[in-house]
Amino acid sequence: MRRHLFERHYVNRVGWLRAAVLGANDGIISIASLLAGVAATHASSPQMFVTGIAGLVAGGMSMAAGEYVSVSSQSDSEHSDLERERRELESDEAAERIELAGIYVQRGLSPALAREVAGQLMAHDALGAHARDELGLSSTQMARPMTAAAASLASFTTGGIWPLLLLWLAPINVRVPIIVTGSLLSLSILGAAAARAGGAAPFRGALRVTLWSALAMGLAISIGSIMGAVT
Repeated sequence: MRRHLFERHYVNRVGWLRAAVLGANDGIISIASLLAGVAATHASSPQMFVTGIAGLVAGGMSMAAGEYVSVSSQSDSEHSDLERERRELESDEAAERIELAGIYVQRGLSPALAREVAGQLMAHDALGAHARDELGLSSTQMARPMTAAAASLASFTTGGIWPLLLLWLAPINVRVPIIVTGSLLSLSILGAAAARAGGAAPFRGALRVTLWSALAMGLAISIGSIMGAVT
């Protein structure tokens, strides 16, 4: 009996993976850097908690709004292109069939086979065929603004809560090292997991997010120390 081979593809994960990873990374980096910078000014723990929660709310809503606006613009462009294709199909279907056949010829089919394939696909779903093969749009890659916004908000909030939890658990005299170390560790794990989910090398994903995060936290601590010294 012939076995069915399951092929794993990563392209259908691109939309939600991008929003989720970006949100979680930004949540951890933003709140950890904010807390570390404020701690460097010798602020009290209650002041740091208030600052962290305000940053969590503001950052989460900013991420959601930014992702919604960005993906909405992409969605508007997709719908505009689809509407134009729909009008062209209604006005001159024969020309659209020739155009689709020409695309298949460029991909390696013979002219006769390309015309046959174009005819059959357009008989089944003319707009879908042109959306996929002319515009490069598919159901797995269509823009979904609300999904992207919700994923960004949820992931940013989830990531941002972690530095706040570290602040709550850490003794006052070592709160900055614990926040920085714990956040960098979680970011490296997240970077490796995201890289693996996307089919890339886990070590490379962990390294790049850890280096940039360490730079962000280091700058925040430096600025906080300067501000604390002059106030």
